[in-house]
Amino acid sequence: MTVRLGDDAPDFTAETTEGKINLYEYLGDGWGVLFSHPRDFTPVCTTELGAVARLKPEFAKRNTKVIAVSVDPVESHEKWVSDIEEVNGVKMNYPIIGDEDHTVADLYDMIHPNASDTATVRSVFVIGPDKKVKLQITYPASTGRNFDEILRVIDSLQLTANHKVATPADWKFGEDVIIVPAVSDEEAKEKFPNGWDAKKPYLRFTKQPTP
Repeated sequence: MTVRLGDDAPDFTAETTEGKINLYEYLGDGWGVLFSHPRDFTPVCTTELGAVARLKPEFAKRNTKVIAVSVDPVESHEKWVSDIEEVNGVKMNYPIIGDEDHTVADLYDMIHPNASDTATVRSVFVIGPDKKVKLQITYPASTGRNFDEILRVIDSLQLTANHKVATPADWKFGEDVIIVPAVSDEEAKEKFPNGWDAKKPYLRFTKQPTP
């Protein structure tokens, strides 16, 4: 199954390190990040899951819950958790899905046969409160993810969902944004009373609106 931007995020119920969880119920009316890792007891994954545990307060500030998945069973995850905590100096604080039968991996197309026909690639899905897929990124198994970038993207997604703006390259929260071309100059005068800097007629920078 191929999941594309704007599609409904496939719902599922699965066993996790925190018991049986239904995805939609777990996310509630907030945002979510579902991310996969290839295998337990592997070096890159150990650093990644620890990084997300450290950043959980930052995700919480954005009303965003995180949940991980791999094709290993929950029992394996539970044994691995002590390694993650020891290596990263952090307590695990979010669930890891056991997906032995590949139900979640297949729903989200996380197994890419030309990379591996058994292990999940490093997929990231950001899911909005409307349960639509807002972002998807796929990394190879050899490359660890930058979760600060995932937070940056969530900041952009949440801002642009509420205002008629887009965020430029390398944008960070608090920096100037771009008024979308669909907004006329007349409409922009009402929506952005502080004005804008037009680099080109279609490229108008303005102060970031209040989220």
